[in-house]
Amino acid sequence: MRKLLPILLALLGTGAGIGAGILLAPAHETPAEDTVGHASDDQGDDHDAPAADHAGADAHEASDEARRNAEYVKLNNQFVVPVVNGERVQSLVVMSLSLETTPGGTEQVYAREPKLRDLFLRVLFDHANIGGFEGNFTDVQRLDILRRSLLEAARNVMGGEVLDVLITEIARQDS
Repeated sequence: MRKLLPILLALLGTGAGIGAGILLAPAHETPAEDTVGHASDDQGDDHDAPAADHAGADAHEASDEARRNAEYVKLNNQFVVPVVNGERVQSLVVMSLSLETTPGGTEQVYAREPKLRDLFLRVLFDHANIGGFEGNFTDVQRLDILRRSLLEAARNVMGGEVLDVLITEIARQDS
């Protein structure tokens, strides 16, 4: 009985995990139908989805066509984020960002750059305040969290035109 109980608990836990994964899995959509299908339809307003609907979509759900023809827009200036510990600046993080956009998005990014920079700085300051730039700040999981937050901020300004946010340079200078 002693040897059987751990095996039964492991099987029960595995079954519960698989069941929860199936139950909580996102619905499978076919991006090709959603994005390419609208292009061939008539240009009526009822086919256009609001930009807010695309704000929560993951960057990997963008159509292959948009990814192949994507434009990359490097934001002009670096972002400098102070990392504060108590009342003192412990270090400075300097980063450069680029945006992956749908074709024709370059001019729109530059036109909205002040708003984008403001929102990006808010996200970066929040990330610094929760300790995101302390210790091993280049950890893949930490950077993924930061990228998702930056992408959400970019989509709040640009809608579905932004496919991804790329961290092209990052450095921390400790004092």
